[in-house]
Amino acid sequence: MTDHRYSPDPQGSTPNASAAWSAPLASGPLNATVSVPGSKSLTNRELVLASLADGPSRLRSPLHSDDSARMIEALASLGVQIAAEPGDGEFGDDLVVTPIAPFRAVPEIDCGQAGTVMRFVAPLAGLVDGDVTLTAHPSALHRPMAAMIRALREVGVDIDDGGRWALPFTVRGRGQVRGGEVTIDASASSQFVSGLLLAATRFDVGLHLIHDGPRLPSMPHIDMTIEALARRGVAVERPSATEWVVPAGAIRGKDVHVEPDLSNAAPFLAAAMVAGGRVSVTGWPARSTQPGALLADILPLMGARAHRRGGALHLSAGDGIVGVDLDMSAAGELAPTIVGLAALADAPTTLHGIGHIRRHETDRLAALVSNLRALGGEAEEMEDGIRIVPRPLHGGVWKAHHDHRMATTGALLGLAVPGIEVDDISTTAKTMPDFPQLWARMLGDQSGNAAA
Repeated sequence: MTDHRYSPDPQGSTPNASAAWSAPLASGPLNATVSVPGSKSLTNRELVLASLADGPSRLRSPLHSDDSARMIEALASLGVQIAAEPGDGEFGDDLVVTPIAPFRAVPEIDCGQAGTVMRFVAPLAGLVDGDVTLTAHPSALHRPMAAMIRALREVGVDIDDGGRWALPFTVRGRGQVRGGEVTIDASASSQFVSGLLLAATRFDVGLHLIHDGPRLPSMPHIDMTIEALARRGVAVERPSATEWVVPAGAIRGKDVHVEPDLSNAAPFLAAAMVAGGRVSVTGWPARSTQPGALLADILPLMGARAHRRGGALHLSAGDGIVGVDLDMSAAGELAPTIVGLAALADAPTTLHGIGHIRRHETDRLAALVSNLRALGGEAEEMEDGIRIVPRPLHGGVWKAHHDHRMATTGALLGLAVPGIEVDDISTTAKTMPDFPQLWARMLGDQSGNAAA
């Protein structure tokens, strides 16, 4: 087995980023089996934990994408050794991570567009003995960081943000973080909670974290973090639903299998509802903390039939797409796909609890509304959600807005609406570099748009 250092390409791997992509029209009902690459959320959590562990770890079937490459680049710059080795997965090498302590000082870490990198690496920067500046792609500098900056200052980290409460900022690390009790408002992103929990065992006195805010989105992602810590021997206490206690101690090095990204499976499963027929996604876990696991419950509410058999989730079209009224607070990342289905439904749809997705790669609510209106659809933003009234749609440009989930929603609508052009399909490389090829393969076409 040949061992080599991992060399990420932070610019992504999908060519022709500026070329519009003609979304293929479905020619008939589907009968497809699809495999999707590993979970971005799990890959980046396991990379951080492996970098803090007491020995080497092996990540099997991890995601290889722009976001995971950014995380690998950030951790490698801190001195962590990350090697790619051949594995059994369909989507690339395993990753072998050898931790280092203390972390090495580095002048700057570029987080790209990856929210997990900026929120998970910031606490690690406090463990560096020296200054580290965190920055990001210009399109991501707006993403919320104030809660993380406040929390890190409360546990003893010196941060110079120039009064902006946003990236870029400089962490003046002292090689250790005091820790202790801290109260935050994580209403803007559950990643603030996860980022602090992941690093907490390395704080001098651990961490007692309390969320005090009007809501806490994406709770499954926090459960995912707690489960990942538990697999490595760290028991997180939960005195209440919005309170976590992590003791100081060790994280075990471990051999970990990364589940497929269930949220990335959303447009493929939804395709069966748009085109008719059936789509099966392989490797679907019997139990998962990923928000995408909720697809097996959400899509049947909209008229599909779903069942798990033989390690796969099988999704078949029903008699049509049903308009729904849904609280999506636990799975806001699925909202763009659900909005795409809602635009083709038999009645209006209202989605609640997703105001926080205004602060993702783009303002997803505004982008969805403007894109649907540009194609003749009817949609309106609400304070904490979106309402869609089905209308006949026509072809036109669907703007990705540097957002992978916006791009895949355009592809989904293109199955039923002739002439949809996604202006930048390459943005799917953020979490799924092979999306155009996988989409074409699902449709039974190995050429054509697969080369875009």
